[in-house]
Amino acid sequence: MNLIAELEGLVDKLKTQLAQAVSLPDLEELRVSFVGRKGALAGLMNKLKDLAPQERPAFGQKANEIKQILSDLLEKRLEELKAQKEAADLVTFDATLPGRQPWRGSLHPITQVIEEICAIYEKLGYDVVGGPEVETDFYNFEALNFPHDHPARDMQDTLYVNEGIVMRTHTSPVEVRTMLASKKPPVAVVIPGKVYRRDSDITHTPMFHQIEGLIVGKNLNLCDLRGTLAYMCRSLFGKTVNVRFRPSFFPFTEPSAEVDISCIMCNGKGHIDGQPCRVCKTTGWLEILGCGMTDPNVYAFSGFDRECTGFAFGLGVERVAMLKYGIGDLRLFFENDLRFLQQFS
Repeated sequence: MNLIAELEGLVDKLKTQLAQAVSLPDLEELRVSFVGRKGALAGLMNKLKDLAPQERPAFGQKANEIKQILSDLLEKRLEELKAQKEAADLVTFDATLPGRQPWRGSLHPITQVIEEICAIYEKLGYDVVGGPEVETDFYNFEALNFPHDHPARDMQDTLYVNEGIVMRTHTSPVEVRTMLASKKPPVAVVIPGKVYRRDSDITHTPMFHQIEGLIVGKNLNLCDLRGTLAYMCRSLFGKTVNVRFRPSFFPFTEPSAEVDISCIMCNGKGHIDGQPCRVCKTTGWLEILGCGMTDPNVYAFSGFDRECTGFAFGLGVERVAMLKYGIGDLRLFFENDLRFLQQFS
């Protein structure tokens, strides 16, 4: 049986060529040429159909034996080459060189901004509190003076779990819970957390982070509100940033305002080196948060005296982080790309 002789001849051929294989790539080429899918052994196995039926069992048995021998020879040579490489590496290894410090990870930029803002308000005497992300309609809307026909109650904005149960659309429900728990002023809290809305595009996500604040006491007015928020903005973006208030409307504050800061990209000029600023769209201002004096109706829902005074404010953490770090794509916060996250370590 000439084929069996050819099979046995593969062993001698491999032994000869293994002696010439001096690197791992050389050895891999030999493995492919002898036992690969299109190697010499496979080529002989394809001739099995040409043998007489009574000769095939002996040939198949011999082929399996030869395959095992070839594999053992390749494996033995692999171990030898690895040992040689390791010995060579040890010769050139300098134990006196300093080691490489592993990357230990860091806080996510969103977490960093949350902690920075909370620290600012803690210095002012605020407490950091939290609450449930699944809320009742009462805490999320009714107790915050949302009329029953308010657009925010519609399905296109709010994620409903079932009748009367929603994924909170803001962290304001914790303000109501805090007032109900404290029963009387003074109250000063800042509330970070996740909120949920039916938004999904390049500038919005169904889940994002908010920080809201509430202070209730006596004789608080718009001057206190403006001074508090101006202090926060300048602590975040620098002492030279300008702050302005624009009239607005929110169901749970009256009067209400939106707060703008001077554009941090163009320093409020509206242009950069003669080119229009794409961040502020040449206005020189960037909207950053909403605020207002707490509506007396909210005090009534919470059991407080309607004669109390106070104010509330709320901001989107992702927007602040994008402005603070100059990030142009919201999706970077959620993609977990280490190249992006390592910049904040």
